[in-house]
Amino acid sequence: MDIRPVPFDHPDAVKLNDEVQAEYHVRYGDGGDATPLDPADFRPPNGVYLIAYDEDGTPVATGGWRSQDRNAEGNEDGDAELKRMYVIERMRGRGLARRILATLEEDARAAGRLRMVLETGDQQPEAVALYASSGYEPCAKFGYYREYDSSICLAKRL
Repeated sequence: MDIRPVPFDHPDAVKLNDEVQAEYHVRYGDGGDATPLDPADFRPPNGVYLIAYDEDGTPVATGGWRSQDRNAEGNEDGDAELKRMYVIERMRGRGLARRILATLEEDARAAGRLRMVLETGDQQPEAVALYASSGYEPCAKFGYYREYDSSICLAKRL
């Protein structure tokens, strides 16, 4: 497996983002994740966006983090916000999401971020289980969906 940084607007990133948005639509019955994201958010040293490629060069998983500091949406100084963690269906259950998560945590720590935070939803039990088993704990709600009952916010000290 080849995990490498790419721009958030790279064609492979766009393809996988479209797939995760379609999955959100199935799970939540709406138009996907409407959180505003700018490709510049994921440019080092303020973030990174990763894609995992299989041995054939097919993009199979993704994830990124972006810097956040204290803001009106509930972030704290030093936060790294996890975004767009996704593994295509045929590659699930192989530990790929865990590898990407660990790589993102290491990168955010090296960039001086203090805490990794994320927002997921109650219709993503696999994600909740991954994060819980990786040391994430409930935190004060933040972000675009902080007012939604289905929103689950988690954090881990880096």
